[in-house]
Amino acid sequence: MKPLLVVNPRSGGGTTARTFSAMRTAIERALGPVEIAMTDRQGHGVELARDGALAGHPLVIAVGGDGTLHEVVNGLMAARELHGVRGGNGANATELGIIALGTGGDFRKTLGIDHRLDKYLEAIASGRTRALDVGRFTGGGKAAHYFVNVLSAGMGGLVDRYIADSSRAFGPTIAYFGAAARALINVRLGNIVCNVTRAGATEEHRIRSYMIAVCNGRYFGSGMHVAPMAAIDDGALDLIALGATSKAGLAFTAGSSIYKGTHVRQPSTVHIRGEKFSLEIANDDARSAYLLDVDGEPLGSLPVSVEVVPRALVLRA
Repeated sequence: MKPLLVVNPRSGGGTTARTFSAMRTAIERALGPVEIAMTDRQGHGVELARDGALAGHPLVIAVGGDGTLHEVVNGLMAARELHGVRGGNGANATELGIIALGTGGDFRKTLGIDHRLDKYLEAIASGRTRALDVGRFTGGGKAAHYFVNVLSAGMGGLVDRYIADSSRAFGPTIAYFGAAARALINVRLGNIVCNVTRAGATEEHRIRSYMIAVCNGRYFGSGMHVAPMAAIDDGALDLIALGATSKAGLAFTAGSSIYKGTHVRQPSTVHIRGEKFSLEIANDDARSAYLLDVDGEPLGSLPVSVEVVPRALVLRA
């Protein structure tokens, strides 16, 4: 069967819809004939990727932003689960490809792919593959869900909420910075109870932070280098909690050192590796403002349980 492209025409501020016809020529020149499935609503990419994998497409390519990739990964993981129930080989044999066309592109930064169509196509057409760990979480008011990049709680979740509520009339960059400023005003310092399991042993940690992130990838929030040590195929997740306990300190960290990755060298920054995490917030005054940001999507609030699914997918890269 042909590769399946799951395309979000609204990605890149609508640029994808305007340019995809021209892009398709380059794509088919590099990959041969492809099948196209356009998303038309939130969550549609999950359905298209799941059904494509179950139908036996050998390769499903996410064409869009980090949100499109998030949906495609959830679709492939749903197909993987159904494969386990139904038997057969189709769903588990489906590989994942990426053509990043969104405004953030955080996951492709972890992969080290230049932000050019020819480079994405070169990676896919090469046939080179690598194992891809996937994070799985339960709680947050949601059914079991997957993420490929970063799950964070606190500041990032508030930014997501405010972006969703804001006007995009002045463009995504202004919307993002407006939401970040509003989140900085309203965020609350969380007292987090974190249980971490690694190599079969579980430890409890008490963490005070405005933001805590469980990372498979290295970047989030449009270029914040939150977890420079993270690897997508090491069978573990990296928890990073910003040590700033004042809003002035948070503003400095979020505006400077986290983009360079130097925040991890600050003594107050918490870094814990593990295969499983449970996160609960102990102070009620922060509960309503301590929201989840999952691959850039607002997906509920604490408590959550998070675990790595090692080598869950095969990535063309």
